Amino acid sequence: MAGRDLRTLFSTNDQSICANEAFTNRQAQWRAVTSCLAEHIRHVNSAGFDVEDLERSRRNVLVFHGVGGIGKSTLSRKIEASLARSEHRPAQWESPSHSEDRTFPVRIDLARTSGADFESVILTIRLAVAALGRPMPAFDLALRRYWQHNHPGEPIEDYLRRGGLFSRFSAAADLPKQMQSALGDVAQALLLPGTVGGALGHGAGALVRALRERRHSVRALAGCTRLADLLEADADLDSLSFYPHLLAWDLAQIPAAKSALPVILLDTFEDTGDRTHRDFERLLQRVVWLMPNVFFVVTGRNRLQWAEASLEGQLDWTGPDAWPGLVPGDAAYGRPDASGHQILIGDFSPEDCEDYLVRRLSRDGQPLLDESVRQIITERSHGLPLYLDLAVMRYLELRRVGRQPQVTDFDHDFPALIARTLSDLTPEERHVLRSVSLLSAFSVPLATQVAGTNHDAPALRLIERPFIRESVSGVWPFHIHDLIRSAIRNADDASDDRWSQQDWQRAAERAFQALESQWREDVRGDRIVLVGCLQQGLLLARDYNLDLGWLTAAAYEYVGDSVWEPLALPGAGDTPSCGPRTTADTLVETLSAIARRQHEHRERTVGRLSAVLASESLPDELIELATYYRAKAQRDLGLTDDARRGMERVASLGGRLSLPAQRGLAHLNRLSGDFPAALDVVASLGWEGRRHRVEGDVWWVQGDMERAEAAYLAGRSEAEDHGAIGEVAMVQAHLAFATSFFDPPRADDELDLAGRLLSPVSLRSNEMTAHIAALIRDAGFAADLPDRAAVLYSEIGVSGISYTAAKLQLALCFHHAVLDARADLTAGITRLRELTQAGFYAYYVEIAHFMAGLPLPEHTTRATWIDGEQRTRQRWRDLVMARRDHIGLAR
Repeated sequence: MAGRDLRTLFSTNDQSICANEAFTNRQAQWRAVTSCLAEHIRHVNSAGFDVEDLERSRRNVLVFHGVGGIGKSTLSRKIEASLARSEHRPAQWESPSHSEDRTFPVRIDLARTSGADFESVILTIRLAVAALGRPMPAFDLALRRYWQHNHPGEPIEDYLRRGGLFSRFSAAADLPKQMQSALGDVAQALLLPGTVGGALGHGAGALVRALRERRHSVRALAGCTRLADLLEADADLDSLSFYPHLLAWDLAQIPAAKSALPVILLDTFEDTGDRTHRDFERLLQRVVWLMPNVFFVVTGRNRLQWAEASLEGQLDWTGPDAWPGLVPGDAAYGRPDASGHQILIGDFSPEDCEDYLVRRLSRDGQPLLDESVRQIITERSHGLPLYLDLAVMRYLELRRVGRQPQVTDFDHDFPALIARTLSDLTPEERHVLRSVSLLSAFSVPLATQVAGTNHDAPALRLIERPFIRESVSGVWPFHIHDLIRSAIRNADDASDDRWSQQDWQRAAERAFQALESQWREDVRGDRIVLVGCLQQGLLLARDYNLDLGWLTAAAYEYVGDSVWEPLALPGAGDTPSCGPRTTADTLVETLSAIARRQHEHRERTVGRLSAVLASESLPDELIELATYYRAKAQRDLGLTDDARRGMERVASLGGRLSLPAQRGLAHLNRLSGDFPAALDVVASLGWEGRRHRVEGDVWWVQGDMERAEAAYLAGRSEAEDHGAIGEVAMVQAHLAFATSFFDPPRADDELDLAGRLLSPVSLRSNEMTAHIAALIRDAGFAADLPDRAAVLYSEIGVSGISYTAAKLQLALCFHHAVLDARADLTAGITRLRELTQAGFYAYYVEIAHFMAGLPLPEHTTRATWIDGEQRTRQRWRDLVMARRDHIGLAR
């Protein structure tokens, strides 16, 4: 650090320039910990603090994030040791300002290799709290109930001892005594035999009644306002995630003289899931939110996104008002006075780069580097601190020779980076490095093939270099640091073995062929391999103007199973204003529009695919791809005439999507009410046309749920035989929907399976179908059903999948018909008529009348029912009457 400051000092005669030290060791991170911890202690000890306040924003979490291998886990362990005992604190770390307050840390490694699950997280926290030597009655009551329900016959003490958790904590042996003491006190207060833990079957109910009546005998627990509710809730994992509220309340009851502040360090947070699957993260977030008197230090590769409002619905508490300290751009790179609670370790984010450049050189408190210069340096640095330092020195060098540095002076990669990278590599290693710089990720065999060599040794040596990063996720484990990769591909290379433009072109062609081999040799049909090859192949085709070749077949495979991983090319013209630039860009825009329709309004999908078709830049063999999916989006929007024309065009081409287009025409016949015509098409569809699913869709609207169920079961079995996970999930959602009408108990299992199958894929309309199925299952006996439907209506409005609104309204009509709520039913039918006035799904109005045994008004549009109107009417009426019998309502 001192050398870097001296270089700045001796780079200019201008003594007014202030050169601040920017690269610091872990002292800054320690100061951030102590500063935030002191702030937290002041907040907890303030007069207005209420541990049961669930609406106040939270600042009880500090995040250190950065790339793998940068020392986050080491930092986490060092913080734990330093807070536990002062003698373990590094000499350069000053004493914390809150030393007068007792703290006790507990570190929890969330890495997959550690086997941590949510239960073990909760148990670890409780074991750590045992060091205080006091019972935690509210929490222990709930935990004991949960444990007996989920681990019958297995004492919690045996589980902890067998799992090794006891050995981590010196006071862990006292935990059983503390729990037994709390349970015994409650049992004695309620005059129950034994303990509540031993008689939870009736003891919990007695306690709940006592709490709700605020009896004097349980006054010690009556102040915990949510204890009764939690004891009444199902003892499942979801309820367990709310129990930390009870532990926080218990901690707040300890007298100040005997209390201590828990500091929970959650390490390897990235292993809790990804940006799509947040189930574990949601549970952990509840722990943080529900324990406002506890301080959390999170270390992981990524920023916590909790302050982003876009995550609403995925997590329980989101947005800047909930987590003001986690707002992106609010964090410094480790200043002890940082207001932000997210601190980057290692490579800098754009915000961190800007902060560094603002502070590195200044005059009179103002940044010396212009904003435009800072911006280009940030963009070119890829977050590498070394690049920022080289850029600052270049800035001073330009000023020294009498030039005012301009933006263009920094629009390049420093050749010094290449020289440093290549200096100690063998010629073979340099050849492999240049070759794999064409790829965003690679393996040793792929690197060897791309380099055109016949042995792996150079690639094996290369992956040991410090600028090669390794990741356990993805198809290929290795990638070059982004800045080094950019420098090798773009900077002026003055080395003796530099490549010509023809060398780069030949290497791109080798890489393109190597990716084709990787894809074709994947006998398992792994979608991760497909998407990885497609992503990198498209980039090469764009940058080196290659023919699409194998990418066409890969694109059709990508859309074939309806599993919509995102596809995008760095720097590609993805905005409507610039439009696609190459054939590869056009294909990426097509695939992106198809995949994004699960997350965008269908009008956006139609617009994007229409623009692609209007550009006439798609090859002939791919035109049907854009046409077919545009027609599907048009159908979802209710543009049936446009959808029919598109489907007919694709069907007439006789290409890869001919059978799916015929299925689309069958769906259009079905939504117009011509069921015999839809059924006539079924026999010709086969597996590729998803025959059984189409058949099930026809039969359920006839009220013949048994035939629909049989069709869906056959379709699910066929999809499983073909390994089509997207189709399996899709059919299962439809099966759960049909089952919910006539067998609510079994529908529970079908919906649970549908949820698990839909979880790893992105099928928005089928997720809606499953949600509607849950309402149908509960029709007649769920008082909150209309409220749940209202929430679902808002989600449908965002997606633009208009037909699901009518389907949801039909489910409400079923609910009203079961209850014989005539006023609600009349209003529901009116709403249903409004939703179907364009003509599609108009027969839902008929079905609603059939359910309630009502005659059809004059001028009602009538469908062509397969078995005739009377038999269809009777089947729907029988479903309503069967539901009444099921819930014990009079006929």
